[in-house]
Amino acid sequence: MRPALLLVGATLLLSGCGAGGLVTKGDKDAGKKLFQQKCSGCHALAAAGASGTIGPNLDDSFAEARLEGYKESAIADIVAGQIRYPGQYATGSGLDRLQSNMPPNIVRGHEVDDVAAFVAANAGAQGFAETTAVTSLDGLTIFKAKCGSCHTIAAAGTTGTTGPNLDQLRPSFAAAKKQVTNGGSVMPAFKGVLTNAQIVSVAKYVSSHQRK
Repeated sequence: MRPALLLVGATLLLSGCGAGGLVTKGDKDAGKKLFQQKCSGCHALAAAGASGTIGPNLDDSFAEARLEGYKESAIADIVAGQIRYPGQYATGSGLDRLQSNMPPNIVRGHEVDDVAAFVAANAGAQGFAETTAVTSLDGLTIFKAKCGSCHTIAAAGTTGTTGPNLDQLRPSFAAAKKQVTNGGSVMPAFKGVLTNAQIVSVAKYVSSHQRK
């Protein structure tokens, strides 16, 4: 079974009417922008042009939920609950496991409702949509696809704030390669997600393109 379906099944059971309060309003346009900035590096969602593979494919997850009769309001409550209370699920390298739980406080306050409303309006609405893997060996392309929603590098046009600002941190190639390979803190390991050649390429990009 796909980890996306395992996650949504577990979430549906745990959330009830939504953990931490119901989503009663939300700006879907603002939610789309926030999703693209904060979530697209980890999740696939066709409506956001996102193809992340670290977290569940949200089209797959909620296509299943919609088939089971869940309404948009219920999906919004589920999404909001997962954002508010991440870290509920076991992680690992098996096919039935998440690679990493979502970091805490990725969005806060009314932004939670905005993202939840956007995801609920779109995820799975067109059925299942399999994630396309990143096959490029170009460091910039890989960084923007996999890292930019969490990290800032001005040269890449990314403004993520979940992880360190790499223009300020300025890691060496060796440090960047080690972090991308093994992960750490809330950052997932990309070993097995990216090839070794891709890891080397993105580490070279990160170590050589920060703002001077």
